[in-house]
Amino acid sequence: MKKTIKLLSMIIICITLVFGCFTISTNAYVKSVGNDTFVNTEEAAHVSDVDYIIVLGCLVSDDGTPCDVLKDRLNKAVELYKAGVAAKIIMSGDHSSEKYNEVGAMKQYAVNAGVPADDILMDHSGFSTYETMYRAKEVFDAKKVVIVTQEYHLYRSVYIANKLGLEAYGVASGYTMRETREVLARCKDFFTTIYKPEPTDMDNKYSVTDNSDFLASI
Repeated sequence: MKKTIKLLSMIIICITLVFGCFTISTNAYVKSVGNDTFVNTEEAAHVSDVDYIIVLGCLVSDDGTPCDVLKDRLNKAVELYKAGVAAKIIMSGDHSSEKYNEVGAMKQYAVNAGVPADDILMDHSGFSTYETMYRAKEVFDAKKVVIVTQEYHLYRSVYIANKLGLEAYGVASGYTMRETREVLARCKDFFTTIYKPEPTDMDNKYSVTDNSDFLASI
């Protein structure tokens, strides 16, 4: 009995060590790849032929108010747009129901900040970072993009974009401590970019919907 317990303990320890080493090394690899293309606003303005600025969605309240994390992303995207980084912005987020619409709120925020509505495209099916980047390439026909999100999220975002064939640059919109969760997400998307599954939705009709009824209501 004691030998069995000891053997099981050794097996558990070995599995834990292997998993830990894999997690640490994969996280470091994803971060190193993503970090190579981080730029600031001034540097981004000197990157030629950028198709889109991509803003990744986040929580929006019932009245259409973006959370503080999303406001940081949108403010940085507006700054990049006004600096001439790209002529179009893609707002990508979750619009999985009539009652919850991240991208409509994101567009309205940018319009209020002075970005012309015609220069904002909405990806209503950006349900994950991977799906946003996949759809940017396959639905919006993007080739070169500048991605805007917080630093913790930017490593994975740029990594995914590059692995899907996009030339991607990342601009951090601030620093938020969510590193523990993100380590696991980086490991997950390390495998996702190997198998490259299709997103939940690949229908073009959701890519540039004006959604004026929603905008008029907030």
